[in-house]
Amino acid sequence: MISFMDDAGIDVAVMSVSTPGVHLGDSDRARSLARRCNEFAAELVHTRPDRFASFACLPLPDVDSSLEELSYAIDALRLDGVVVFTNSRGVYLGDPALEPVFEELERRKSVVFVHPNQSPDAAAHSLGLPDNLLDFPTDTNRAVAQMHYTNRFARTPNVKYIMSHAGGSIPYLAARFAIIDEIGFVKGAEQRGSAADMFRRIYWDTALSATDPVLRMLREVAGIAQVLFGTDFPYLPRALAVKARQRILESSELTDSEKHGVLEGNAARLFARLQSRRGEK
Repeated sequence: MISFMDDAGIDVAVMSVSTPGVHLGDSDRARSLARRCNEFAAELVHTRPDRFASFACLPLPDVDSSLEELSYAIDALRLDGVVVFTNSRGVYLGDPALEPVFEELERRKSVVFVHPNQSPDAAAHSLGLPDNLLDFPTDTNRAVAQMHYTNRFARTPNVKYIMSHAGGSIPYLAARFAIIDEIGFVKGAEQRGSAADMFRRIYWDTALSATDPVLRMLREVAGIAQVLFGTDFPYLPRALAVKARQRILESSELTDSEKHGVLEGNAARLFARLQSRRGEK
């Protein structure tokens, strides 16, 4: 891992468990697996605090176990935030059942990394295409839209959300959100505000998305200060993941200062606590 980071020019990697998460249908096993993953991550961070940080995983949709694991992972293990999935066993992030978890994330002013998961709808898989081509971006769209229009984002203004893979197709769909907001189609607009404002509060990573057309949309929709560098390694082959940094450096869309922000500065501000911890060793 460190050799890859060196090749890719990455000083500190923020690790996370990826899809499908830890809950595969058995809540007891999910709770145990989340604990094992979080303790393993904490050991890596403890061993090399100069190179690693990590998000904690939660055994969602089990709310009580997730609250317990959140407390342990952040307070005892000192991990740097949490990773959640667009849906867990078919329960999407805007679902009222998850309210206690998001209340606690808001109380803690947590960093929350949102990664797509497989759609629970069997029809979504009937085309015979890989999930990461269409279904993952689409599930991100579902989660962002639901979280906005159920006022999940509005009720958690102090949570720092990071949407992976540039938020699926959300930047492209910004105009549709604006139309829905202007029509007033969904109740609760007074509390949540506009989607346009919400997009500028969220962070977006560049994993599988470091191209000038996407960066151009992110600038317009969110602002480059909200864009963070990501690679999707090891799911993206190493050679392609290493090139991800170079694609940012060669971008004709970004200024030199914006390139620095995407590759380092924006994340350094978001994870300011990492800077002091890196100096401890």
